[in-house]
Amino acid sequence: MLHILKTYFGYDGFRPLQEDIIRNVLQRKDTLVLMPTGGGKSICYQVPALMSEGTAVVVSPLISLMKDQVESLRANGISAGALNSLNDETENASLRQACVSGKLKLLYISPERLMGEITYLLRDMHISLFAIDEAHCISQWGHDFRPEYAQLGILRQLFPKVPVIALTATADKITREDIAKQLHLDAPRVFVSSFDRSNLSLDVKRGYTQKDKHRAILEFIAKHGDESGIIYCMSRSKTESVARLLCEYGLRVAVYHAGLSVEARNRAQDDFINDRVQVVCATVAFGMGIDKSNVRWVIHYNLPKSIESFYQEIGRAGRDGLPGDTLLFYSMADLVLLTKFASESGQQAINLEKLERMRQYAEADICRRRILLNYFGESRTHDCGNCDVCKNPPERFDGTVIVQKALNAIVRANQRVGTRILIDILRGNLSAELKEKGYQELKTYGAGRDIPARDWQDYLLQMLQLGYIEVAYNESNHLKVTSAGIEVLYGRERASLVLIKREEAGGDKRKKTRKERRPPELQFTDASEESTGLYEALRDLRKRLADEEALPAYIVMSDKVLHLIAQQRPTTLEAFGNISGIGEYKKKKYGKAFTDLIRKHA
Repeated sequence: MLHILKTYFGYDGFRPLQEDIIRNVLQRKDTLVLMPTGGGKSICYQVPALMSEGTAVVVSPLISLMKDQVESLRANGISAGALNSLNDETENASLRQACVSGKLKLLYISPERLMGEITYLLRDMHISLFAIDEAHCISQWGHDFRPEYAQLGILRQLFPKVPVIALTATADKITREDIAKQLHLDAPRVFVSSFDRSNLSLDVKRGYTQKDKHRAILEFIAKHGDESGIIYCMSRSKTESVARLLCEYGLRVAVYHAGLSVEARNRAQDDFINDRVQVVCATVAFGMGIDKSNVRWVIHYNLPKSIESFYQEIGRAGRDGLPGDTLLFYSMADLVLLTKFASESGQQAINLEKLERMRQYAEADICRRRILLNYFGESRTHDCGNCDVCKNPPERFDGTVIVQKALNAIVRANQRVGTRILIDILRGNLSAELKEKGYQELKTYGAGRDIPARDWQDYLLQMLQLGYIEVAYNESNHLKVTSAGIEVLYGRERASLVLIKREEAGGDKRKKTRKERRPPELQFTDASEESTGLYEALRDLRKRLADEEALPAYIVMSDKVLHLIAQQRPTTLEAFGNISGIGEYKKKKYGKAFTDLIRKHA
């Protein structure tokens, strides 16, 4: 097992749970695996596939995901292929022949294609195991349910002796139970890895206006230089408007959403994977097929609908174990709209509950990582030190007067105003709608003009969190004062608010070096400091080799491996092969080029 791991993948040891999972599969027992994105799920079925006779059949939801996995395996010297519509008939015929003759170790296939081949190709193959990737798609309780997955339960009936391993990055308890039930798994052993991705920083910014968001995004990207990142938006139009903004500042940007043609989406994804663009502005349709290991940051322009979705999306940063930064913007407008969607969905109760947990995360003033881990059933007794709450613990003040001003304005407007109009009343903005309603005559008109509109956004969010107001989603999202709010309004209770701290605009936008950004606990070696010049030269070499093979650069060598090379500076093939992440195949294929460069650089 260790020999396979070292020879093909270049690692000297397994991550937690991987070895136990592999042994369970090799004993031909059904297995359910929960590991966070970037946690090493694929090793759990790829190693047993290489150790077993026959071909492992891997069910995957997206062609792009299959393509990425197959390229990575072939780059490690492993015979793998994907049966899909992008291949011509000659290629598919060759793949079928390789499967029947046992020459292919891993076959990737979509659930739809699997159903079409189940009584033909699969019947003639020696199948070592079935791996169901993104297994949460099979459950109606999962955050990305796909009807085509629902037929996969037939595998147990037609291939009763073939072990099944189901893998997912995000599934709560009810979803896990449903996966096992839908796949008819036979007394599966369930492995739940730690969901702690300590290399990811967590940051939430509340109540930002669109202008504030755009400034914050530009400053955030400037700190990351030319590093790859994803911006998730709730709507198609927003992905396009954010992309236009970034393009105006000279950034290389692609757009990805379901309204584009298949060709346009594939082109955007291919450009991102191959580093032709730095940023993708996308709806949640983007990402499941991305194994790109050098995504360094993820921004959520809007609040996600669930913690499962959020955690899977931020997990696309820092897959190589190097630092990744995440930023979430949260506004009351997002909450109102998502609540409307959840209320009108076919699973109203559970979707509202998932949204509520997401809201609690965004509004929290305790360690955010502890909230995430607790959601997935993993308790933590200490704070992480790598989220905004840990880095800047909130300060509170007596905000009774501020809360009373807002509550008073709501009551005087007969509780028939939404957030935007309420802020106009408090700020004394004479908009056409406000004038039409006569709200400029209210006693509270302009009572809060000393507070910026963006701060009022934040205070209203806090009031919602504290239970002083609620949103009547069935009454055009009007704000209502609760019984707790009445107590504050009439001075019977005091209200404590969190002090708002804003970053000053125009801070230092110079690119920080990787050395400056890397936390001490994420250093990979005790060897001498890496040379920035050597690292950049290694990146150039990797890009040239990747272009020659028409492969993404991270498949030739990950950023993490490049850092290790720059730090250890191997000048012989043997030393090159001893670096973690370089297997026998890559040592023979790329070793001379890299060691020649290092000697030349020295």
